[in-house]
Amino acid sequence: MTTSVLVVEDDGDIRAMLARGLSAEGFTVDLAGGVDEALAAARERVPEAVLLDSMLPDGSGHDVCRSLREGGYPGPILFLSAKDEVGDRVDGLAVGADDYIVKPFVFDELLARLRTHLQRRRSTGEARTLLTAGRLSLDLATRQVRFCEATARLTQREAELLAVLMEQASRPVTRGDIFDRLWATQGGLSLNVVDVYVGYLRTKLGDIVRLGGPTIVTVRGRGFMLDLREAGFRQ
Repeated sequence: MTTSVLVVEDDGDIRAMLARGLSAEGFTVDLAGGVDEALAAARERVPEAVLLDSMLPDGSGHDVCRSLREGGYPGPILFLSAKDEVGDRVDGLAVGADDYIVKPFVFDELLARLRTHLQRRRSTGEARTLLTAGRLSLDLATRQVRFCEATARLTQREAELLAVLMEQASRPVTRGDIFDRLWATQGGLSLNVVDVYVGYLRTKLGDIVRLGGPTIVTVRGRGFMLDLREAGFRQ
């Protein structure tokens, strides 16, 4: 069975180039040129991955990404954009994208990143989907985190970050280790992206922390740690 990819791109030349290149590599390709067309295509046949232009004639690629993630879409989403500022990259990742590739790009690099994300997602799917740390649980399939009666829904990257911290609960994880696991394949980003996502995650976990759940603490000179002590647990 071939892997299906939805290409959302309003530039006809780029759309055709991607269609030719991906088809030659054995992918099944669906094409869309705008927000409405992209969402309709994704409903008709759920793709295994999405290549998404950030600027579309009837809206933003962010709208497409956000709608797909809110609808529970689990596959990798890779932004393709002419905007190359770090803030643009961070904003794209914040709405749920897995990667951000700046135009003009080299097709072979795009292909390598796409395959890496597909393999990573498939490997995650084959592994256990429920992580626990004390009374905190994270369902990697739905990206829902729960503590007692409090729940929160995370983006894909927020869930991956929390999973790293949960795997090492009550032990510090350095910024470098987190960056290498989650962002090493994405050029142009600095270690600061780790701090940005820790901030996002702390906000999402606010209700859980208020109930006495684990907190993400900054360990000076070492990194970040999921601290279970306030929840009454010891490692």
